[in-house]
Amino acid sequence: MGIPTLISTSTASNAASVSITSGIDSTYDEYMFVFTDINPATNDTYFAFNGSDDTSSHSYDIIKTTTAFSAYHPEDDSTAAISYSTGQDIAQGTGFQRLTGGQGNGADESCAGILHLFSPANTTYVTHFYATVSFYGENNQANNPHFAGYFNTTAAITAIQFKFESGNFDGVIQLFGIA
Repeated sequence: MGIPTLISTSTASNAASVSITSGIDSTYDEYMFVFTDINPATNDTYFAFNGSDDTSSHSYDIIKTTTAFSAYHPEDDSTAAISYSTGQDIAQGTGFQRLTGGQGNGADESCAGILHLFSPANTTYVTHFYATVSFYGENNQANNPHFAGYFNTTAAITAIQFKFESGNFDGVIQLFGIA
């Protein structure tokens, strides 16, 4: 991995979404979104992201194909496992890619993670991404989901939006360019 350069910091305070609409261009071949202390107002909801290739309206409806697996371990030390997450992947769909499972909304139930986006300004090939997250589930367990996929378009990805499927949230999202 190269040297990260901070491009922007977005702080959500009871926000419905955070949209990163500038700084994603041809300056870097890799971009990294670092999200910390992401805490929803609604219990048992999913943190998610999507991309846009439209610089004016930012429609956040890019067709994508993704895959997901997750490791988890409950506080009561019952069944811990690693498994493919069939309900978290997308097959040529335009919906938001979930980054967490049912996340809790307690003060100790936040998430943190990193999303990597590769060559978003390239208009010859599709744009690949992968993410890893750590979150505290509403069911009192530690979760570590991993996601990978691609935006199935050769248009430049110009913006990324983060939001929960339900309700507002607090947290910090930073955008870095990787040299």
